[in-house]
Amino acid sequence: MSQNYDVIVIGSGPGGYPTAIRASQLGLKVAIVEKENLGGICLNWGCIPTKALLKSAQVFEYIKHAKDYGINVGESAADFGAVIKRSRGVAEGMNKGVTFLMKKNKIDVIYGTGKVVKDQSVEVTDKDGKKTVYRAGKGVVIATGARARELPNIKIDGEKVIEYRKAMSLEKQPKSLLVIGSGAIGVEFAYVYASLGTKVTIVEFLPNVVPVEDEDVSKELAKQYKKLGIDIYTNSTVEKVDTKGKGAKVFVKTPEGEKTFEVDVVLSAAGVVSNIENIGLEEVGIKTDKGKISVNQWYETSVPGFYAIGDCTPGPALAHVATAEGIIAAEKIAGHKTEALDYGNIPGCTYCQPEIASVGLTEKKAKEAGYEIKVGKFPFVASGKAKAAGAPDGFVKVIYDAKYGEFLGAHMIGYNVTELIAEVVVARKLETTAHEILRSVHPHPTISEAVKGATEVAYGEAIDL
Repeated sequence: MSQNYDVIVIGSGPGGYPTAIRASQLGLKVAIVEKENLGGICLNWGCIPTKALLKSAQVFEYIKHAKDYGINVGESAADFGAVIKRSRGVAEGMNKGVTFLMKKNKIDVIYGTGKVVKDQSVEVTDKDGKKTVYRAGKGVVIATGARARELPNIKIDGEKVIEYRKAMSLEKQPKSLLVIGSGAIGVEFAYVYASLGTKVTIVEFLPNVVPVEDEDVSKELAKQYKKLGIDIYTNSTVEKVDTKGKGAKVFVKTPEGEKTFEVDVVLSAAGVVSNIENIGLEEVGIKTDKGKISVNQWYETSVPGFYAIGDCTPGPALAHVATAEGIIAAEKIAGHKTEALDYGNIPGCTYCQPEIASVGLTEKKAKEAGYEIKVGKFPFVASGKAKAAGAPDGFVKVIYDAKYGEFLGAHMIGYNVTELIAEVVVARKLETTAHEILRSVHPHPTISEAVKGATEVAYGEAIDL
């Protein structure tokens, strides 16, 4: 294997491997360095296997409510081990897919731990401790991702206090689970375990669950989770966790005073921290700020020839953002004309049930920005497709600038809404106004009609409400 390349990418997650593929497509000689599994955390321990778990939980929910659809079934039970096994099988299949893509695009895969060194190079230490230096003639791209954040007062021991990776590979289903944090990771696992029969409690420091979402969405999710039997404590803090006994004793400070919970397992889902330690940044002189690698709009670091993308940089920690950043970086390295990423038009999706999807400004943020706004909300209880699917909960909420009809944002919670949000992303990219949405014929009956329906509400033209 040659030791000289045009581009070397450190990390093969949803940022790293698309970077490598795009660079190869542009005629560059590329190598990718991976210390564990191709596809990174997202494919092997995050985005993909969690969706497999969520689907199993959703299927079990369908079976439990089969009578609602006019179907009688016998006694059913969730086989926790089989659910976990299916999830791992899906991840392994996707991993093989990335391996195929590397071969197809003639990208050399170097297994080991990568470290940036001077002269635009990467030092790789393999499993036996052997160090080899590879030089990148045009650029090194750092795509080392992130890991679960460990709270100062709550040590993750992998048994009674776990993080997301362990949560999808437990050998035995816990009878009770307390989740710290109600971001995407927290609420997705809360749904999985609650649906399979675990008693789940969520503790959130901020006033609302899924705190980055529009407040109406947060309130709706809390309502649906309480119906599922999940206990939620907002404006609350986990003070400490005692793991000396059989399970874990959790001390929580709530607005009503301190409460104590005895659970089998605690899931710490309080965000992520970037993997930037021990990768040579200080030696090379690459600047960081607040635990992230500092980059410009083309993902160039403070040292020429070194780039960084994804969760180790200041942008949103989302797989699709890392992919977009990586493609831009590859095109910049190749001298290809490219376009900077619009961080104001990044969709966010949470795959709990009901699903959540959003893009653009929330109602509160739009008002704070000084906009006079028109707001429309279309409830799925008025959607024929949603009712037929047995999923009438939730809504689509749209926000427009009252003066020009600019599409400021959309916020959705309900059946399959993660498949709807791209319509709004494309509409906003094309600077579409409310008029174009109102005059675009949406097929009936579909869930997507709710986008048009919400727009009709905003402009006083509602047909189905």
